Amino acid sequence: MPSQPTATTHQVTNQAPPLTGHDVAADPVLLEGVRREGAAWHLDDLHRLGRLVGSEEAQRWADQANRHEPELRTHDRYGNRIDEVDFHPAYHSLMDLSVGEGLAGAAWADERPGAHVARAASFMLATTLEPGHLCPVSMTYAVVPALRHAPELAKTYEPLLTSRVYDPGLRTPAGKRGLLAGMGMTEKQGGTDVRANTTSAVEQPDGSWRLRGHKWFTSAPMNDLFLVLAQAPGGLSCFLVPRVLPDGGRNTFRIQRLKDKLGNRANASSEPEFDDTVAWLVGAEGKGVRTIIDMVTMTRLDCVLGSAAGTRAALAQAAHHARHRSVFGAKLIDQPLMRNVLADLSLESEAATTLALRLAGAADRAQRGDEAERSFLRLATAVGKYWVCKRQPAAVAEALECLGGNGYDEASGMPRLYREAPLNGIWEGSGNVNALDMLRALAREPASLEAFRAEIEGAAGDDARLDAAWRDLQGELVLTEDAPLRARRVIERAALVLQGSLLVRHAPAPVADAFCASRLAGDRGLAFGTLPSDTDFTALLDRLPA
Repeated sequence: MPSQPTATTHQVTNQAPPLTGHDVAADPVLLEGVRREGAAWHLDDLHRLGRLVGSEEAQRWADQANRHEPELRTHDRYGNRIDEVDFHPAYHSLMDLSVGEGLAGAAWADERPGAHVARAASFMLATTLEPGHLCPVSMTYAVVPALRHAPELAKTYEPLLTSRVYDPGLRTPAGKRGLLAGMGMTEKQGGTDVRANTTSAVEQPDGSWRLRGHKWFTSAPMNDLFLVLAQAPGGLSCFLVPRVLPDGGRNTFRIQRLKDKLGNRANASSEPEFDDTVAWLVGAEGKGVRTIIDMVTMTRLDCVLGSAAGTRAALAQAAHHARHRSVFGAKLIDQPLMRNVLADLSLESEAATTLALRLAGAADRAQRGDEAERSFLRLATAVGKYWVCKRQPAAVAEALECLGGNGYDEASGMPRLYREAPLNGIWEGSGNVNALDMLRALAREPASLEAFRAEIEGAAGDDARLDAAWRDLQGELVLTEDAPLRARRVIERAALVLQGSLLVRHAPAPVADAFCASRLAGDRGLAFGTLPSDTDFTALLDRLPA
């Protein structure tokens, strides 16, 4: 019987190659921000990390860590309570990478100016790879300033929290080469209203405390230490809870279940129960919120960094697809309407990245004693957390659409970016929480408004649209009786004016012009891709990540 001819119907053409084997740090917006905020000395290491993040191996880790989710083991084979979570080896590879790069607490032990900026830039690169594993990394970074409210505890644990060694497993903290930390504030009956927490704390004769209660959302339960809020006789207080006690015994930390989350699948989030759980007071009794807010401030900064990075990661995928895909006889990136969409997304991403790195620079200078930067950070963190995190889902959705049906396929990685996009807008305070936090800063810390004013007015007279927007915003910042009702409107405008000021001073003129025209003067539609026709699209597209 004659053989059948080889089928030629299945030829794959007009598809973009995988976005691997590149330097993720080759991003002019990121590199310019790192130089401007004082960490130019970190650029060689940043490019080294960028090449690793862009490698096929690292991207395989990210995929595997999300496909093979953490598994809770409440008991061992004999029925003993162990409350452990098992992770895929790829998760441990990601953790080893990020802790080794100093993204946990290492910046607090680095005396170089710009150390926190360097860490922020590397954190953004790691986020583009896989954001879930960075939850325990971020909390470890953020716990250090809060733990310093208890100098003796800080003396014991800070050297290990600032270590660059990832040392997983539950063992006596002092015997490990590096520690990870978490926090537990939220309870079923409290949520955002942490003062409604019912976890109780009773002091013991030896100076320790015993906790009893149930936390509703505590991520990374395999971390070594946790700061938690509980009601002491003197009011809501902050406590340090280790998973393993100094004598090697397991502390009571009963993990009831792991959360089945929308995204962030590589990271385990849990509901732990405390029952005669050993803890030590951090800060003054009754001042728990004031103590733990130092930790929350830094995790909010990481939310801004993470959302800016997530937006940039989605944009990179969209730009890569458009550079390789042909339609109607031309590359997609050369089609006028797609150029408008990508330019608009690039503008959104540049504004987010520039603001995120400005906040990182303020954090670095504030912890070195710059009170003006500390005041600026107080207000600007709330503003940036609200807006950058709020914009990420819309930007990622638009970037996914640039890939069409290819972007809806799990293999593209875009669905994972999309599921992750809402997270930073929820964790560490939702949009309403940050909008109201802005009002508290305006009411209680007038120095924060003056620092914010000085930042905006650094660009005074450089763009008439920015000047007009700032004049209008100053009227909106007056705390009238209806301030809570209009807080979202005000914080949104504050974010846009702040971003506009930064871009007018630091971005190429076509970028600043397009931002002021579209975001401040309103010359655009409601969706991405509606920039005015006189926009310098080529200049904006030149800022796309490679």
